Amino acid sequence: MTTKAATTAPVLGIRALNRATLARQLLLRRAETTAEAAVAHLLGLQAQNVKPPYYALAARLDGFTPEDLSAPMADRRVARLVTMRSTIHTHTADDCLTLRPLVQAARERELRAFRKGLTGVDLDRLAVLARALVEDEPRTLGQLREALLAEWPDADPQALSVAARCRLPLVQVTPRGLWGRSGQVTLTTAEHWLGRPARPAPAPDDTVLRYLAAFGPASVKDMQTWAGLTRLRDAFERLRPRLVVFRDPNGTELFDLPDAPRPDPDTPAPPRFLPEFDNLLLSHADRTRLVPPEHKGRTWRKNQAYRVLLVDGFVAGLWKLEEGALVVEPFGRLAKTQRDEIVAEGGRTLATMHAGAAYDVRFGTVRD
Repeated sequence: MTTKAATTAPVLGIRALNRATLARQLLLRRAETTAEAAVAHLLGLQAQNVKPPYYALAARLDGFTPEDLSAPMADRRVARLVTMRSTIHTHTADDCLTLRPLVQAARERELRAFRKGLTGVDLDRLAVLARALVEDEPRTLGQLREALLAEWPDADPQALSVAARCRLPLVQVTPRGLWGRSGQVTLTTAEHWLGRPARPAPAPDDTVLRYLAAFGPASVKDMQTWAGLTRLRDAFERLRPRLVVFRDPNGTELFDLPDAPRPDPDTPAPPRFLPEFDNLLLSHADRTRLVPPEHKGRTWRKNQAYRVLLVDGFVAGLWKLEEGALVVEPFGRLAKTQRDEIVAEGGRTLATMHAGAAYDVRFGTVRD
């Protein structure tokens, strides 16, 4: 049920919410900070594929180069593992060891869908065996599954591998995830890879404050969507005396940090090229602050997300790399000044991510 704020709470319009979120996301103006610091501020970067975190930072950081993320990953200061929404994220080492325990209850609930395939399987023993296997040497999911099948031959193979992933914080070890490198997915535990133990599951309060700093102003339901968790209202209520409260145009109660940026709604928002699965578009229950209603559903097809173009802060098209070209596919007509700004931003993206390669920026057919 939608929570309604008191009628005295100020209303933030869609453009005000848009500009506030873009400011927190380092998308109004590129930040002069390190990749590692940005990953921490953003509470991780969604990373089902290898390249999206690099493009996400290229859109947000001044002077970014792919090596700026590859280096801390190679040094084990950042790593890739399953956290929020049961998806792979690139996190700092500290967040690998704290955010994963925070969402562990959701990973346990995920196993309910596989209970038939795990009949007779002692999940505690499975976790012990799987930990010993991957800490002895990194294993592929296939190798891990085969070893677990030897112990439970009547179990469903996929369910066994899902159980290992849900029960343990399994990191994808390098060279997987490094820019310009290749390698199959091999896994070990976060504790083993990072050389220190995981911390006890924290109370969610600190993470609520960090979420608001990166994605606010936001509702309880927004954060629950981001985290893939439920029952976070108690944490917001405990924090209420430290927060400010607004309403969105529908009356939904929004919480925020008192000193967080809330720019003027008319603040210019340059075009930005975002990768598939960027958390900007996945971390609110109500995404109208970023996605105009007429474009809802146009950035996805089935389970595949497209690369997204922002114009004036809102989703306005898609983009892709083809042979020798960055192709922009706008959803509607663009003014000449907008097209010029898009071409300039596209050139900057190409120079950052594909230095020395010969690419042009051109406009393609609008997708239906």
